[in-house]
Amino acid sequence: MNIREKLFRRLLAAMLLIVTVNHGATAQVDLKVDSLACPIIGFNAGVVFPSTQFSFETTPEGLTGKNATMSSLYKGPWTNFGIDAIYKFKNNWLLSVEGDIWFGNNNLQHRFERMGSLFSRDSIIIGGNGTNANVTCYNRGISVQGGMGRIFALWPKRNPNTGLLARISAGYMRQQTIFMIYDEKAPQISDDYSLLYDHQRHGLLLTEGIGFWLMSSRSDLANVYISFEVSQCWSWSTRQYQIDDFLGLRGKDNNRYFDLIYGIKLCWMFPLRGKTVHDYYFY
Repeated sequence: MNIREKLFRRLLAAMLLIVTVNHGATAQVDLKVDSLACPIIGFNAGVVFPSTQFSFETTPEGLTGKNATMSSLYKGPWTNFGIDAIYKFKNNWLLSVEGDIWFGNNNLQHRFERMGSLFSRDSIIIGGNGTNANVTCYNRGISVQGGMGRIFALWPKRNPNTGLLARISAGYMRQQTIFMIYDEKAPQISDDYSLLYDHQRHGLLLTEGIGFWLMSSRSDLANVYISFEVSQCWSWSTRQYQIDDFLGLRGKDNNRYFDLIYGIKLCWMFPLRGKTVHDYYFY
């Protein structure tokens, strides 16, 4: 082996040793939890409480009252179910579209007075065969809203996808009384006749919410948010003729209604793409 070959081998060995030592000395792992951007589908459930104190109706003459607000018509609380379509940006801003349905349980108040002409002396609605039709009266409402929100991370270095939640949304709502007849058909409150008594209203809805948003980096199942929400509803009757003997109403309901509603909601979320990830950086 000549001098050149010996020198080349020694130089190659020295270069390999330098690269190995330098890599071992400077290669480090920096474990970080990334902020996630993805679309999310969520399914929510909760309870709704109508406000008696802050809800009111306004007559065409400008007079106000509390005789036919949602809290006056229906006992609370009500059950709420819905679905959320959310897009979460990496900077923790949210855009959302949400649809909800709410309903009570046989909770129409003053039903005998409101529909006095339908009830017999025994306080029943007589069915087609002359027996009690066993009518249940409850409220049902639907809403569709679009909105935005923001997550304020509580632990930005550990999990920037989890923190306090603030949201605002606006949209359309509709509510009415539903009559369920279990035993015998009651023609006096079936089909088009039920529209005389159902207090159907629609209008605008504005909702503000605060809560807590959790997206776990370890489990796809631990993606939830819980929120306390306040909704303002501005509504008016959709019917050309309404009968409510408790209100002394037989004709068009020309009042305008403002209802304040409180709600508590829990949503279970499913990210459709991506997941909180761990990035390794070598330098």
